[in-house]
Amino acid sequence: MNTLQQVQGLEASVAESVLGQADTIRHIVLALLANGHVLLESLPGLAKTRTVKALSTHLDAQMRRIQFTPDLLPSDITGGEILQQTPEGNSIKFQPGPLFGNVILADEINRAPAKVQAALLEAMEERQITVAGRSYPMPGLFMVLATQNPIEQEGTYPLPEAQMDRFLMKLQLDYPHPEDEAQVLRLVRSEDQQVGSAPEPARLPQDVVFSARREVAQVHVAPAIDRYLVDLVNATRHPADYDADLARWIHIGASPRGGISLDRVARAHAWFNGQDFVSPDNVRAIMHPVLRHRLQLSYDAISDGVSADQVLDRLLDKVAIAT
Repeated sequence: MNTLQQVQGLEASVAESVLGQADTIRHIVLALLANGHVLLESLPGLAKTRTVKALSTHLDAQMRRIQFTPDLLPSDITGGEILQQTPEGNSIKFQPGPLFGNVILADEINRAPAKVQAALLEAMEERQITVAGRSYPMPGLFMVLATQNPIEQEGTYPLPEAQMDRFLMKLQLDYPHPEDEAQVLRLVRSEDQQVGSAPEPARLPQDVVFSARREVAQVHVAPAIDRYLVDLVNATRHPADYDADLARWIHIGASPRGGISLDRVARAHAWFNGQDFVSPDNVRAIMHPVLRHRLQLSYDAISDGVSADQVLDRLLDKVAIAT
């Protein structure tokens, strides 16, 4: 099998363990190809944690789970320097924390205070952490998948804009269809019967992921697509140039990191679909998960009951495709 077929096999393997969330699985695989992080948001019990576990099960990667709580300290996730006794005498040694893994499940990330959330900023953007003046690189395969509950806000600390902007995509999980939910019941029942006897699943080597990323980087992007990407991002910053309602709804638009993320995920989407070039359809297909968390909506939008996805739908209607 070639690299594309192996990555498509990873998606199929995860989909066998997580039913009714096909779009979520596809977007997580695209984030893996684009070397980015993902914020998963949904009500409890919609398979956020199960999806991350399924990914790590079928990927040759070390998964680390961090349960974010109000009493967590930055050093609890990054690690710190400890005094180590040796035959030669005492020495200070850096002890890596759980953040030094491949697939990091940041469970209920908004339950930790700001100083703990800030400990992730350098790791997510620069792929390193700095302790006592020394920098320590993260593994080559490093992906943070954070979860949060959108309705239970008591005792939580909303993620600051700088933190949100470091997530490549924000995915919103919904209830599965009744047919899928019936299959979920049968799947869990079957798993209960196979406890301790299930065969070890095949794991996708990390080298395949790195090879796929190199191929994604070679996907051609025409100047017209660049112009379209820039126009979409600029429309979030200057909405009055396109529509009066957009001007009322958008308070702050997307940053340049948003445009870079659109480009990366659009190339990954094109590659995953067997294309060697990016089309406008690739851009439109991934715009919502890439930009929905980068927009700050106004009070008018909130009072009108307008969501970020509805704002992006209007943008797609108003921004012309460059030729």
